[in-house]
Amino acid sequence: MAAVLFVRIKSRLETKEIERRFLERRPRFLEVPGLVQKIYGRDGATGDVCGIYFFENNAAVDAFRETELAQTIPAAYEAIDIRREVYEVLYPLRPERGPVTG
Repeated sequence: MAAVLFVRIKSRLETKEIERRFLERRPRFLEVPGLVQKIYGRDGATGDVCGIYFFENNAAVDAFRETELAQTIPAAYEAIDIRREVYEVLYPLRPERGPVTG
């Protein structure tokens, strides 16, 4: 069953610096086994940023969380607070569209 990892980060870094770091690290995420898609986001009100990761299954999420790439996320963005949540995908609203299918 597909899984979603949601990571929210509060940082004192300026927006442009966070975006620079997103772009710098982005190619490494293309190599993560089982990662179907990653969405980068920002809360306009707080400036907090997030990554929404779509994985093939929970085993892929677990394997990713053990990697150096995952473990360096807080340091890469100088996080002063970080929240991680994992969800199993129950079903998509539009199964014909990605990043996961029904």
